[in-house]
Amino acid sequence: MTVARSITLFVLAALAEIGGAWLVWQGVREHRGWLWAGAGVVALGVYGFVATLQPDASFGRILAAYGGVFIVGSLAWGMVADGFRPDRWDVAGALVCLVGVAVIMYAPRSG
Repeated sequence: MTVARSITLFVLAALAEIGGAWLVWQGVREHRGWLWAGAGVVALGVYGFVATLQPDASFGRILAAYGGVFIVGSLAWGMVADGFRPDRWDVAGALVCLVGVAVIMYAPRSG
């Protein structure tokens, strides 16, 4: 259950952070207004809280592993929200990142 909870929290964190950054981008770069940007700032704050709910207590480990989740989530968000089509190198890099996440977070450790 701990791994499932951790993965769920990573997905929620990615939605909050990437969604928040996208909202700020839309508000500022796409001229949709400060309401969009403000909603993005709130979502980015939610991301910060979600990350603290991870079962592992190591800040560095959580953020390092989340980096890989962020990369994969960003590519997926771009596909859904902006019509981005990753090439084979994007996909290969994303898979390497997910392997890194698994090693960092879920490898057996003593003590």
